[in-house]
Amino acid sequence: MKHVIPHGLSIGLAEKATHKALETYAEKFAQYNAKVDWQGERKATVSFSVKGVSLSGDVEVDENNIALDMSVPFLLKPFQKKAVAVVDEQVKDWIGRAKAGELDDEA
Repeated sequence: MKHVIPHGLSIGLAEKATHKALETYAEKFAQYNAKVDWQGERKATVSFSVKGVSLSGDVEVDENNIALDMSVPFLLKPFQKKAVAVVDEQVKDWIGRAKAGELDDEA
């Protein structure tokens, strides 16, 4: 399942907002062993564990969007929507903060 969030920011600011959002996600959901593994400035893998099963997804930032792509086994489909919603909430919060001037526009 691919979930796309338009950001309306410069690429540098979108990168910063995404880094902050995923950092907040990992802290907020530490009890689920939430982790973020960056592969460069624009792509990361996010993961967490639910009921002994680990789930992960890829997050990628481009000039227009922040995309989350997550595939989960059929039995865990109910968790997929919640996982996407959690990341979506964090990303949108930090996009809003960036637009409000809380992050500078330098890369």
